[in-house]
Amino acid sequence: MIQNILRVILGSKFERDLKKLIPLVGQINSLEERMKTLSDADLSSQTLKFRERIVKGESLDSILPEAFATVREVSQRTMGMRHFDVQMMGGIALHGGNIAEMKTGEGKTLTSTLSVYLNALASKGVHVVTVNDYLAKRDANWMKPIYDFLGITVGIIQHDMDHEQRKVAYSADITYGTNNEFGFDYLRDNMVSHRDHKVQRSHFYAIVDEVDSILIDEARTPLIISGSSDETTDKYVRINKIIPKLIESEDFEVDEKARNVLLSERGVSHVEEILGIDNLYAPENVDLVHHVHQALKAHKIFQKDVDYVVQDGEVVIVDEFTGRLMAGRRYSDGLHQSLEAKENVTIARESQTLASITFQNYFRMYDKLAGMTGTADTEAEEFRKIYNLDVIVIPPNVTVKRKDSADRVYRTEKEKFDAILAEIRDLQANKQPVLVGTISIEKSEVLSRMLTAAAIPHNVLNAKFHEREAEIVANAGKPGAVTIATNMAGRGTDIVLGGAQLHKENLETWKDEDDLVRQFKESILKQNLEHAESLMQKMESGSKQKRASEILQSVKIWKKNHDEVLTAGGLHILGTERHEARRIDNQLRGRSGRQGDPGSSRFYLSLQDDLMRIFGSDRIAGLMKWANMPEGQEIESKMVSNAIARAQKRVEGHNFDIRKHLLEYDDVMNRQRIVIYKMRNDVLENEDIAPLILGFIEESVENQVVTHCEGSNPSAWNLESLKEWLVGLDLQVEISENDFKKTKNPQLALFDTINAAAKARYEARGEQVGKDIWKLLERNIFLDILDHRWKEHLYSMDHLREGIWTVGYSERNPLVEYKLQGFRMFDVAIENLKNEVVNFLFRVEVSENSKLPEERKEYKKVGQEITGGFEQLSGSKRSQNGAGVTVTTSSGGGTERKTSRRRKR
Repeated sequence: MIQNILRVILGSKFERDLKKLIPLVGQINSLEERMKTLSDADLSSQTLKFRERIVKGESLDSILPEAFATVREVSQRTMGMRHFDVQMMGGIALHGGNIAEMKTGEGKTLTSTLSVYLNALASKGVHVVTVNDYLAKRDANWMKPIYDFLGITVGIIQHDMDHEQRKVAYSADITYGTNNEFGFDYLRDNMVSHRDHKVQRSHFYAIVDEVDSILIDEARTPLIISGSSDETTDKYVRINKIIPKLIESEDFEVDEKARNVLLSERGVSHVEEILGIDNLYAPENVDLVHHVHQALKAHKIFQKDVDYVVQDGEVVIVDEFTGRLMAGRRYSDGLHQSLEAKENVTIARESQTLASITFQNYFRMYDKLAGMTGTADTEAEEFRKIYNLDVIVIPPNVTVKRKDSADRVYRTEKEKFDAILAEIRDLQANKQPVLVGTISIEKSEVLSRMLTAAAIPHNVLNAKFHEREAEIVANAGKPGAVTIATNMAGRGTDIVLGGAQLHKENLETWKDEDDLVRQFKESILKQNLEHAESLMQKMESGSKQKRASEILQSVKIWKKNHDEVLTAGGLHILGTERHEARRIDNQLRGRSGRQGDPGSSRFYLSLQDDLMRIFGSDRIAGLMKWANMPEGQEIESKMVSNAIARAQKRVEGHNFDIRKHLLEYDDVMNRQRIVIYKMRNDVLENEDIAPLILGFIEESVENQVVTHCEGSNPSAWNLESLKEWLVGLDLQVEISENDFKKTKNPQLALFDTINAAAKARYEARGEQVGKDIWKLLERNIFLDILDHRWKEHLYSMDHLREGIWTVGYSERNPLVEYKLQGFRMFDVAIENLKNEVVNFLFRVEVSENSKLPEERKEYKKVGQEITGGFEQLSGSKRSQNGAGVTVTTSSGGGTERKTSRRRKR
């Protein structure tokens, strides 16, 4: 009630947002005529002038109108594209650190150039984040003429780039890349041995394209860099063999809503009997419990050609929201190995986490974050709560004419598919192109077989045929074309009515620039074909006239097809099932009706669809049965529509809880990650870390004194244990209880004595080895021990998280316990780190082999082997480190360890 009253008084949020944007658009438009009078040189020099004003203290906000007007004029001159006013609104929203919701076909890529250019003027680096390598490269190259004209550098990050190429790309004013590449580069940057190995600069400003896909859908899976563990894979084969022997509803229950499988008491007994063990939940069998649950999920929850495909002997994950294959990415916690055992393919060793971060915590590092998509408003609450991002809905440049029809619901899937087949046949006969949306590869192939049997020509676009994606999408708008697509989210390509406009590609590659050719190009783009034909007749060169004739013919064919599709009603969207997220349905619908084109859409559902079946369609099924509805009869009613909407909201809420839960746990790790990475960066940034080491020495001495010499009575001290520690450090300090009995504060006096001796020993070692070598050596030792300790801590935290749920049985909050135990473990890890650094520096023996060489600068991409500062650290083995010295420990100390880091994607 209160919200309704406020809406009447203040207007809706949409209206309030527009009121803020319209005056700024007016300021930009008022500068347009002045910008048109500038020469190319004067227009290009605007960048230098803007940057000078920023250096003098002027804000980006104050420059915005001029900068946006400049970009619009440059775009018009270089690409023949003038930003619409609504695109200016989108640019303003992006600059303000918001999400601009713009419908499909409204030109989000061009819109982003406004905010990207303005923020690039700060010279701190702007990141443009896309969902795949293809779009990153396409968008960067597409918009590059604007940036080149203005003297702004552009870099592109691609999956197969090496270190030097990445460094060059990140040093540019603007860097295009995928969310995965940005995230993994950040993790790799915090695993390097020298600051020059880092590729990223600061996290100043990022625009995330398809922001809902990246920050919502992909946020359930953290980025992980991992190394292979030493555990055998035999257990997966062993567990996999027992799953077929278990009986559903007796041995286990499948919870489809939570996507989980729960063993019953009978099931536990049955598993114990099969495995020949007495107690499945005994401490030594905890690992078995975990793997039985994962194997059950692999068999009963995860479906082939829905959640994953088997390709070239590997299990490859299918992105549930985009339908794309996620090559290189693996499920964690042994689930992927369970799937490999289920499908009888080679089982990869389980991995150990070396570095990880969630997308939520990565993108929250940016000083300013913005995003753009066609569908964000349904997730506005999550964007606001997690990322502090407001969603601003930008009106379309041309009113949407698409007709969205009510859903048709059938009792069975067979009835539904029969009705779909009949409608496709009618649409094709009418020459109307149709895009058929499915939510899984399996369903797309079922429908494809039905169409083939009915002799209806069609194309299939899913993860199995992604290499033909561009070709299939380009032809989806031809008269009578039938295209089956599995989840169209994030495709980044518009379906043009009439099919691919091949003449545009020919025009772009035609580099002749005489007046006749320029006029011909303009006439073609404006579709003034009569004028273009007369210009073609005037061309003297036979080759030019031939090329112009080919282009003209191509335009005529496309225009005929285009007009035919317009007459038929434009592109029709036929949804075969509702997705669990309303955004995905809206994205599918948004493929039709772009820029004022006609179009239509309708969804077909059955009571056997997963969404309807899992989230309660009993009432509707009962009603249809009670009404004695004949086979093939559809139902259209508000009750059905409301039931579907409620089901989708429940699933969205459940998925939000999953992401929130993931973030709450990762926030614990994130605080620890910040401490470790800051410590690491401090070491990398400072040539001399002696003050840090001296602090460690002081803390180590203090801990030993407090541990062994408690209280003010020296007679009660355990000086023998303290002396053993001193011998271990090769510290020659004579101490006895009589030395301190007469002092005012015996414990403090003992601390001062040992601390002074330890510092003197440390400084003497540096003088003995040589200051330059010692500085380099201690930095390498510190980084190697830090990385090893952090890796061990991550391993411990993984195990803690796997088992923390058991505290729920004692009515304690698992998250609270995870925080408490996690921070206690972290304190211990930090203390062990400090002690190990001190112990190693005091025990290490150094003999100079040669003059000090240049510090090693290798950088191997994750996925290859990377070693720490030392390949081996042990008393019996010697190794060559980057300082050109041989390092051995004088006694015991350490175990041989080699770090192999691999990318988990």
